[in-house]
Amino acid sequence: MASKVYSMTPKEIVAELDKYIIGQDEAKKSVAIALRNRYRRSLLSEEMREEITPKNILMMGPTGCGKTEIARRLAKLMDAPFVKVEATKFTEVGYVGRDVDSMVRDLVEASMRVTKQKKLEEKYNIADEIVEEKIVEAIIPGKNKKPAASKSRSPFDFIMNSGGYTSQKQQYIDSQAEKGEAPHEDNDVEMARQQVREQLRQGLLEEQYIEIEVVDTPKGNQLDMSNEGMSIAIGNIFGNMMPEKTKKKNCKVKDARKILREQEAQKLIDMDVVTDEALENAEQNGIIFIDEIDKIASGNRMTSGADVSREGVQRDILPIVEGSVINTKYGPVKTDHILFIGAGAFHTAKPTDLIPELQGRFPIRVELASLTEEDFINILTVPENALIKQHKALLETEGVEVEFTEAAIKEIATISFLMNEQTENIGARRLHTVLEKLLEDISFNIPEMEQEKLVIDEEYVKEKFQETIHKEDLDRFIL
Repeated sequence: MASKVYSMTPKEIVAELDKYIIGQDEAKKSVAIALRNRYRRSLLSEEMREEITPKNILMMGPTGCGKTEIARRLAKLMDAPFVKVEATKFTEVGYVGRDVDSMVRDLVEASMRVTKQKKLEEKYNIADEIVEEKIVEAIIPGKNKKPAASKSRSPFDFIMNSGGYTSQKQQYIDSQAEKGEAPHEDNDVEMARQQVREQLRQGLLEEQYIEIEVVDTPKGNQLDMSNEGMSIAIGNIFGNMMPEKTKKKNCKVKDARKILREQEAQKLIDMDVVTDEALENAEQNGIIFIDEIDKIASGNRMTSGADVSREGVQRDILPIVEGSVINTKYGPVKTDHILFIGAGAFHTAKPTDLIPELQGRFPIRVELASLTEEDFINILTVPENALIKQHKALLETEGVEVEFTEAAIKEIATISFLMNEQTENIGARRLHTVLEKLLEDISFNIPEMEQEKLVIDEEYVKEKFQETIHKEDLDRFIL
C-alpha cells in the first residue's frame, strides 16, 4: 500500500522539506533516499522484498538545528504511519516506566488512525446521500413513521413483549389509521421534502436547528493497562448483546451533517479489513523517530545512579531495531521493515558510546551543522511559516501592522548568533528568545496604541539588546 510520498522523487521530497527547514541538506537527502528505497522495495518480487531491510539513519547535531523539525515535517508530508518517541522516557524491563515495546504499539495506533481515515473518506460519498435523507426526515418527518421502532428500551423488552406480539385490537387501530390517510397527503409531504432537499443542496438551511439521533458512546468505560499495552472496553466484553444506545441532539444542519456523515461512514466500513491493512501498513511503511538517543549512551563511565538502566534500554531497543515480533492489541507486528531514525545532540556522548550492536543497526550517519548567521536570516524570512511572518500576523489581529527593515532582520540574526556563541548554543530556538524580548513592549502596549503602522529598524533592535549582548558572565545564567 504505497502512499503518495513514496512515488515522489528524492529531489521532490527535499524540495518539500526546503519550504520549512533551512540548510541541513545532507540530512534531508538521507531521509529522501530512505523513503525512495521504500518505494523501490515495494516494486520487487515477494522473495526479494523480504530480504531487503531498511537502512536506519542516525542524525547527529546540536540542539535547535532541525533534527526534530525534519521528523515533524516528514510526518505531515506522509500518509504512512509515523511516530516520534523520546528515548529518555523508556526504562529497562524491571524498572518503573515505559517499556520500549510501547513505541511499536504507538506506531500501530497511528497506522489505525491513518488507515481508518482513508477508508472513511472512500465511503463519504455514499454516507452523504444517507445523511441528506436523514436531515430531510428530521425537518419533515414522514407520515408513515412507525412509533413501534422507538419503543424498545432495553434488550429484554422483546422477551417481555412476547416476541413483539401486537394485540388484535392494536392491529385493528393501526389498519384503520392507515386507511384513513388520504393519498394526497403523501404527495404533499413528498413535494415539501423535495423542496427541502433543493434548499439543502443550495446551502440555504445550514443555520437551521434540527433534532437528530446520534449514537450515545459512554465515556470512560476503558480500562487501560498501558504497560502491557492491553486495553479492555467493558462494552466489548458483552459484544453486541446490548443494542446501540442513541440519544437526541439539537444542532445546526451544518454540524448535523458532519456528525451523521462520520456516523454513517463508520457503519459502512469493515473494521476487520481496516485492522489487517493497518498492521500491514505499520510493518511495511512505518517510521519510528527516536529522539534524544544520545541520552541513553552511557559511555565508559562507571554505571551508577541514573545511568543504571541506560545500557538496559539500549539492549531492549536492539531487538526491536533488529527485527522481532511485538504483540499489540490488534495482533502481532513484525518490526523487520520499519524504518528507524535516531537523533541526538551527542554533546557529551559520542555515537561510539552506544553499544556496538546498536551502532551497527544505524548504518547511515548524518551530521547536522550548527546554524550560521546567514541561516538565521533565512529562517526569519524564507520558510512558509517564517518567524517574522508569524509575529506580523499575530500583531495584525489587533490592527497594528509591523514592518521589519532588512537591517533589523540582519541585526536580529547577528545578536542570536552571538548569544549562541557566548552562551549555550541552542540553535534556531535562540531566535524565539530574541524576538519575544524585542516585541515584548509592543505586545504589552498594543491595545492603547494610536498608530497603525510600526517600523522596527536596526537602531530599535540595538537599543533593546545593548545591555544583554556583551555581558558574557551575566549572560551565562540567562537563557
